[in-house]
Amino acid sequence: MNIARALADAGIEPREARLLLAEACGFSEASVLANDERELPVEIEARFAQLAARRRAGEPVAYIVGRREFYSLSLSVGPPVLIPRPETELLVELALERLPPAANASALDLGTGCGAIALAIKRHRPGVRVVAVEASAAALEYAKRNAAKLGLEIEVRHGRWFEPVRGERFDVVVSNPPYVALQDPHLGEGDVRFEPRSALVAGADGLDEIRAITSHAAAFLNAGGWLLLEHGQGQHEPVQMLLGAAGFENVTSWPDLAGIARATGGKLKSD
Repeated sequence: MNIARALADAGIEPREARLLLAEACGFSEASVLANDERELPVEIEARFAQLAARRRAGEPVAYIVGRREFYSLSLSVGPPVLIPRPETELLVELALERLPPAANASALDLGTGCGAIALAIKRHRPGVRVVAVEASAAALEYAKRNAAKLGLEIEVRHGRWFEPVRGERFDVVVSNPPYVALQDPHLGEGDVRFEPRSALVAGADGLDEIRAITSHAAAFLNAGGWLLLEHGQGQHEPVQMLLGAAGFENVTSWPDLAGIARATGGKLKSD
């Protein structure tokens, strides 16, 4: 069987088929496209068939190949971690814009998962001290692995939200916390069926973890520091109210590329 026939018969999206065939062959996607008449060795054909079957069963491509691109970084991912998504890149952009130019600037990433946000900040602001906190020990291993693979020095700490950074203050605190409501029907659809529920669900209205973060954040920010949070569609107004009640000013929500209000942040009032 040649490459073109294998891709056509895979029974999955063409882009995903090319990526999985490239994984099975050890080629780039460009090579797969450029050599579509090339005959596949039997062992490669069998390997591709296995990968395609996993995808047809719903398993996320990122878990099948073990990596995901995020903010121009190639990150190792697996079932213990949430798969980084393009909309979360907005948080990185907002954090980079608000980090002071000072050499001793600092950023805290809460619920870092595979380290995506923390590592993207560190890559683009190498002088910034970046601390990444994660409650899941299994997820934390992915963050450590990615930091080592990319040669980026961040401080990785195990614990829930602010517990591992007691007594410390930062210029920016950023988080993509769980924000899906317990009964949200989307939990039974697509890739999220395979992702860790603890990284997705946050109580009846999806705001339990955002409440926990906003209620304590002021004690961990320098004067004039920013708290930046990702949230779900339609949650920007209650998140704005939580930030206002916690003593933040300049509270703003920003849209993702689809025009959905995806991130909300505020600046700690300076006395």
